Amino acid sequence: MSEIKGLLVMDVDSTLIQEEVIDQLGLAIGKGEAIAKITEKAMRGELDFKQSLNERVSLLEGLPESIFDEVLKKLHYTKGAEELVSELHSRGYKIGLVSGGFHEIVDRLAEKLKIDYVRANRLEVKEGFLTGQVMGDIVTKEVKKAMLEEWASENQLAVSKTVAVGDGANDLLMLKRAGLGIAFCAKPIVREQADYQINEADLYQVISLIDQYL
Repeated sequence: MSEIKGLLVMDVDSTLIQEEVIDQLGLAIGKGEAIAKITEKAMRGELDFKQSLNERVSLLEGLPESIFDEVLKKLHYTKGAEELVSELHSRGYKIGLVSGGFHEIVDRLAEKLKIDYVRANRLEVKEGFLTGQVMGDIVTKEVKKAMLEEWASENQLAVSKTVAVGDGANDLLMLKRAGLGIAFCAKPIVREQADYQINEADLYQVISLIDQYL
């Protein structure tokens, strides 16, 4: 097996893809505006992420499981996402996604891009409908940082050989821990604290920063 040269770990909502999945789910149940307001506050670091996620998910109670197929059709990869993944794979990188969103959506986005690792939340479904509950441990900022470390260790990589990309307060610990932490079209609190930033919605620009600093 060829040597692994590096690891890229990315957030999903408003990073790998242009949308916030939970806001799209909210629109489907007529509560899009209420959920979007909570999402925005959580991203800015004004609300505890775990508490805000539980609050938003509770509003999704009663949605049919088929909603995931409908929402998936409305999602768009951010410009440069597919090219970034392809280029880094060709360079011997592993790529992971860590998301405060949901496996039901993220797994399918990841499969298309042949992503190596995925960690996200899972929504509880009973008799074909969402219960308004999250199953298991919620992906917090601490979990995102831990996954970066775990995947690096699994590949015998020093953390200095890792790249992290994200846009919200929930990404900050991961960005600070990585060898190269990049705030991507990020909220003010993230831009202020990250060492590097990209402020144009083009993920392929990550390559330039890797070539320059890693």
